[in-house]
Amino acid sequence: MRVDTQDRDSADLRVGVLTAAHLLRVMLGLAIVLIASLAIAACIGPVPASLARAFGRGGTATADWAIIVQTRLPRLLLAAVVGAALATAGAGFQGLLANPLADPQVLGVSGGAAVAGMAALVAGVDPISPLVPLVAFAGALATVAIVIVVARTGGRTTPYALLLTGVVTNALAAALIMLVNAIATYRQAQGVLFWMMGALSTQSYGLVAMAAGYVFVGGVALLRHAPALNLLAAGEETAAALGIEVERVRRAVFLAAALLVGAAVSVSGMIGFVGLIVPHVVRLLVGPDHRLVVPGSFLGGAIFLLWADTLARTALGAAELPVGVVTAILGGPVFLFLLRRSLRT
Repeated sequence: MRVDTQDRDSADLRVGVLTAAHLLRVMLGLAIVLIASLAIAACIGPVPASLARAFGRGGTATADWAIIVQTRLPRLLLAAVVGAALATAGAGFQGLLANPLADPQVLGVSGGAAVAGMAALVAGVDPISPLVPLVAFAGALATVAIVIVVARTGGRTTPYALLLTGVVTNALAAALIMLVNAIATYRQAQGVLFWMMGALSTQSYGLVAMAAGYVFVGGVALLRHAPALNLLAAGEETAAALGIEVERVRRAVFLAAALLVGAAVSVSGMIGFVGLIVPHVVRLLVGPDHRLVVPGSFLGGAIFLLWADTLARTALGAAELPVGVVTAILGGPVFLFLLRRSLRT
């Protein structure tokens, strides 16, 4: 369906005209915060370390180099990649379903990816194998397919049906996780616990790069559909009248979000609430335009989980908390606040 220029201009006014300069300012500001956070967090830990000493005259022979470059930096980069993936997926789900409570974990996508990943580990797949993210992505994709098929009636899906089906699928995924845990050996059960609680550990730069590749592809795919998400916010009928193929956009956004969640869960387990908190904070800072919210959530999620993991590995001194515990403690009250506010409207 073709739309005249006046209709498109009125659609742009609903979210505000986005200039390249404004987008550049927002992204540059968040990028500077992310880089500064990486530099500061790399020096924080049970054993203090200094960037000046690590990259000074002593170079690779210093203890600071080993602590920062070989131990902390890969973990920080992994936290940034996982946080970016979960927050971007959350922004996509919230925009697509027009529901502030939509989240990869609430919709069951994280659970589906975790079930598949844990099943692969129990079957004997090497934890650092590139096959694990692929299997986790397949689990996320299968979950998305189930949600779409079950929620589809009369040739179309509705946000309410998608959300309700996702909640039920999440409960089923939790039961399957318990089943996998029951049949796993004692040693494998430790890995299952990792998936359930959500944790980041020191990983190789190769694994971080592999996960980042998946996340980059999914993030770009979601960003391409940001204008369509803006129009969907005005209602399905309005979006369709302005030329948006609603069902195609829904499928594309769900698939992109599944890739993001699968990549994140495969290397970190189930870390909740990142996709819930970060998009809301970004909207408070930059407004509702998804052309800003999606890339802003990408960088904002990286910053948030980087600092959440820093808190997790330093709060108890030499001991370490799973980062999923930290995000749940921070995100639980936010979820209840949003739920309470939505019930009032």
